[in-house]
Amino acid sequence: MEWLLSDFTDQTIIQAVIILSLVSAIGLALGRIKFFGVSLGITFVFFTGILAAHFGISVNKDMLCFAQNFGLVIFVYALGLQVGPGFFSSFKKGGITMNIMGLGVIALGIILTLLFHFFTDIPISDMVGLLSGAVTNTPALGAAQQALQQVAPSDTQGVTNMALACAVTYPLGVIGVILAIIVLKVIFGTKDNRSDNTQANDTQTFVAEFQVANPAIYNKSIREIMTLTNRHFVISRVWRNGKVSIPTSDTLLKEHDHLLIISIKSDVESIKVLFGEQENVDWNKEDIDWNAIDSQLISRRILVTQEKVNGVKLGSLRLRNLYGINITRINRAGIDLLASPDLHLQIGDKLTIVGEANAVKNVGKILGNQVKRLDNPNLIAIFIGILLGLILGTVPIPFPTIETPIKLGLAGGPIIVGILMGAFGPRFHFTTYTTQSANLMLRQFGIVIYLAGLGLDSGAHFFETVFRTEGLVWLGIGFILTIVPVLIVGILASKVYKLDYAHNVGMLCGSMANPMALNYANTTVDGDEPSVSYATVYPLSMFVRVLSAQLIILLLA
Repeated sequence: MEWLLSDFTDQTIIQAVIILSLVSAIGLALGRIKFFGVSLGITFVFFTGILAAHFGISVNKDMLCFAQNFGLVIFVYALGLQVGPGFFSSFKKGGITMNIMGLGVIALGIILTLLFHFFTDIPISDMVGLLSGAVTNTPALGAAQQALQQVAPSDTQGVTNMALACAVTYPLGVIGVILAIIVLKVIFGTKDNRSDNTQANDTQTFVAEFQVANPAIYNKSIREIMTLTNRHFVISRVWRNGKVSIPTSDTLLKEHDHLLIISIKSDVESIKVLFGEQENVDWNKEDIDWNAIDSQLISRRILVTQEKVNGVKLGSLRLRNLYGINITRINRAGIDLLASPDLHLQIGDKLTIVGEANAVKNVGKILGNQVKRLDNPNLIAIFIGILLGLILGTVPIPFPTIETPIKLGLAGGPIIVGILMGAFGPRFHFTTYTTQSANLMLRQFGIVIYLAGLGLDSGAHFFETVFRTEGLVWLGIGFILTIVPVLIVGILASKVYKLDYAHNVGMLCGSMANPMALNYANTTVDGDEPSVSYATVYPLSMFVRVLSAQLIILLLA
């Protein structure tokens, strides 16, 4: 049995893989356990690594460093690919307000971090670790550690203390946001208290029926009518004399025509003014049988899998006029988009198409609609993206007050390239699509390996650090860094911006990148508003968290 014991004790490649796998497996299993309905999820891998290191398990430093950094790179790049398609669209209309409030949460956290640093003896590296744990953001911790190694290569203790500080405050970071949500619920309740201005900021896709009752548009073509407004919408169906049809750009609208229009909620009132009357029919119910509404037409979801269509503008395909079909909406990475002519199609887009069966079938052939093609992710895009991200991360960026040029590092470079590849890659006919399950697998694998390595690397002195006065101070500061920014911005969002409770708590969870708190927030409301707000602010918040952690270290360490 000596050979088996040596597999666990001799510092070889095999031992490193065995220990990392064992720590990851145990941590993931423990992460499924819920305490009062709350679980730390994959973060338990971090604490399992700390326990292993505390009991004397060690791995070769070089191999541990490689595994840790490679896991971080894979995670942040896959994260960039995930948020890239919706990153820039999240700034439109209501997204701007929520992203500003999300940035307010981040800014307050940074200000408090700097104040604690200047008025106490806590080093800035420890404070960034406390902040990373308080906002449950281990990628920011990894970025900060890379930055510290860049400006102070010999400060290995500072890198270790940063991880310890993060570990101390992380559990309270999860609980603190949930406590803040409870406080906001008590103060403002869950009722819808949105003002007209807030409702105008609602960017969810919305289906409504209108009757043409505006003499100014009688006998005008849809193309002419579209020039009368700056609102974007799609006319899905036209009912005339009891018959339904799919309109084209040249279709003339008559008095008393009934139109089924897909838009965003904020534009409904403007569309009503344009057409005349809105019918009191709820077309947004989940149980509507669209195919039963008009027996001659069918509604199908078609997948874009054809390489030639990747990056092409929807309007340039002229599908509506050539085939007599209507594309009512496009779902990309879980987000519904309006089918505007200027929208660039991407591999993996799901188009909802309405038309006659043969026409829909023919359009499906043009767009691809072959699910099997999406089963194999384009690994070329992943490896080229990682390569470009690492190169970008090593580019020296001069900064006026710093002698040493700033570098984005292993975390900043790949996440920027990942976002850009996800957002603009298709425009250059570069397929960046990966299935949601494949992307999740890539992200989870990367972050688990990173957390396991981080715990093993920093856990030897964890308990002696926590169970002393300094550890208690860290706990108190971490709790303040978590709950104070969330409460201040949450109250301002409700009082000043009149943001309703559901969107408010979703925005706060997104700004803290805290999915555990989001799960709790979803249990307090009936709809999915918290998830929508979370998705709106999460991309920018994650990006800013990672880069700001680096900048604080580079400027002040």
